[in-house]
Amino acid sequence: MSRLPPVLQKLPLPIIGSPLFIISNPKLVIAQCTAGVVGSMPALNARPASQLDEWLHEITEALAAWNQAHPDRPAAPFAINQIVHKSNDRLAQDMELCAKYKAPIIITSLGAREDVNQAVHAWGGVVLHDVISNAFAHKAIEKGADGLIAVAAGAGGHASVKSPFALVQEIRQWFDGPLALAGSIASGGAVLAAQACGADFAYIGSAFIATHEARAVEAYKQMVCDSNSDDIVYSNFYTGVHGNYLKGSIRNAGMDPDNLPQSDPSKMNFGGGDGAKAWKDIWGCGQGIGAITQVVPAAELVARLAREYEQAKARLLAG
Repeated sequence: MSRLPPVLQKLPLPIIGSPLFIISNPKLVIAQCTAGVVGSMPALNARPASQLDEWLHEITEALAAWNQAHPDRPAAPFAINQIVHKSNDRLAQDMELCAKYKAPIIITSLGAREDVNQAVHAWGGVVLHDVISNAFAHKAIEKGADGLIAVAAGAGGHASVKSPFALVQEIRQWFDGPLALAGSIASGGAVLAAQACGADFAYIGSAFIATHEARAVEAYKQMVCDSNSDDIVYSNFYTGVHGNYLKGSIRNAGMDPDNLPQSDPSKMNFGGGDGAKAWKDIWGCGQGIGAITQVVPAAELVARLAREYEQAKARLLAG
């Protein structure tokens, strides 16, 4: 019997597309799911809040139509990301809409909430909680999360300083449930490596910024293609929580990426100093982008990851 809940079994590829603040939208989610990977988006991307109803309707209708037309290769499930931090005054309203459409997967961030987990379970959904340490992982499971997303060093946006090997190893010493790994994953070989170290899924975000469907400005997409790990800076200046950002976007905002001040973590926000805002002006991105060289349709990116994944497995078997 599988350790995984039914919704996460039999995915064509062991990949979850991470929710990209501002960037993810129904078009990208649908493209990810129909290509065979879990597609996701933050509920907060829908603005005004009433737009979330429209977006969830669009996603569920499109995936149902796809499944009817392609019974031999059904779409992967979709996920909605909920920021459960006290600063999110939309949480209750957004959760009601997720319940209305019975969102199959909820990804929770910035806090572990037992009431949120119970609400998701009430409609038959699964909760994956993102964590940056083993201690936070324990808290999430104690609060009733079904699975974990280990956000290791090198991940885009808010990220840990923990090595993926250390973080997965520590979590797997006590937790046998669904586990995704985030951090610099942008190739099929890296997807296989995530599984080899103990994760069930690779959690990929930055690579999907450079897709046609992503709601990012063209300059952002091109900067992802033109950059590599040397072009990423780790700072807490913009939100109060440490995260990885593109140095080029920081320079464009008139700041020195190598000399950013520290922020007060107790004053977490989604804006920054000097009129520059994360994530509108200061662009989040992970260290794995050296593998991204051109803007392509999401389905083409997934197809490349699938080819590389199979090639990596073949190399291992060949010895």
